[in-house]
Amino acid sequence: MLRGRQVLFRQLEYFVALARERHFAKAAQVCYVSQPALSESIRKLERELGVPLVNRSRTFEGLTPEGDRLVIWARRILADHDALKHEVAAMQSGLDGQLRLAVIPAASTIASLLLDPFCSAHPLVSISLETRLPSSEILDKLDRFEIDAGIVGLGNEPLEGWPTTLLYQEKTVLAASRELVPESIDRLSWAELSQFPLCALNAAMHDRHLIDEALAGHEISLHPEVETDSIASIYSLAATGRWAGIVPHPWFHSFPRSGDVRLVPLVDPVMSSPVLLVTGRSEPPSVLGRAFTTAAKAMALDELFAAAVPVQRIKQGGSPAVRDSVEGSLLGDQAL
Repeated sequence: MLRGRQVLFRQLEYFVALARERHFAKAAQVCYVSQPALSESIRKLERELGVPLVNRSRTFEGLTPEGDRLVIWARRILADHDALKHEVAAMQSGLDGQLRLAVIPAASTIASLLLDPFCSAHPLVSISLETRLPSSEILDKLDRFEIDAGIVGLGNEPLEGWPTTLLYQEKTVLAASRELVPESIDRLSWAELSQFPLCALNAAMHDRHLIDEALAGHEISLHPEVETDSIASIYSLAATGRWAGIVPHPWFHSFPRSGDVRLVPLVDPVMSSPVLLVTGRSEPPSVLGRAFTTAAKAMALDELFAAAVPVQRIKQGGSPAVRDSVEGSLLGDQAL
């Protein structure tokens, strides 16, 4: 009987892998079996269930209508099976297994701050971390039981019904050298940024789209000299002293401190958006996701990031001295 259950779980794993990869060879590779073995196992599952699951020719042509419905149950059965094993392990010898975490790019460096205390508390747990997914794909992965937790931004994705924990409020600020933006300037309006050589995320990035959308309502547009898909690159460019970079303020905590680079609050408008930890909607929740949420709540990230830039004290209105200071700095560069 036990062997029969093991075979069923293996068949379901192969079926779910094929639905995810949409390619027989790739599914076999991630399952560490030969392609013929995977294909034959799924055929046996079809015979046992009495319905076709896969449209076949020489290649994978998608799931059948029956396959589309049953793969949802297959994912749930496998997720519940793993959750049961994790619960038993946690009661016997402490939490083990693999925490699967997906994070939006803007929060990719924040994951280390949360994983450090989590792994210290649960040394038997390994980590699978994805950092290039948008919030919508992270939510899809949670619904497909492919991850245990995700860190998302509050954008257009509806989060009603999702278990969420507020991690911090992300503020958009300017990273610049003290030569380019002297200490006498304690804040800048977005309209004043036209006087700086800017670097920013490119228009294809979600965060840049949100910025452009917000600025359009104020009849302001950005014209960066350098556009990139990497926040890390923006910090590196700002560190040269040639450019000022538009960045989310928490990243400053993860970069080596440079005495010459400072963060300057941006106002008119102040841009702030919550970053949330999300876990799956099924009950009972994943024990790994539950434990990670507990560790994340204890971190108080907003307080940690506040030390980098006094964002809580930002008030509307740009710096009245900025024009003279910036023009003097840029003219000095040109004269050299």
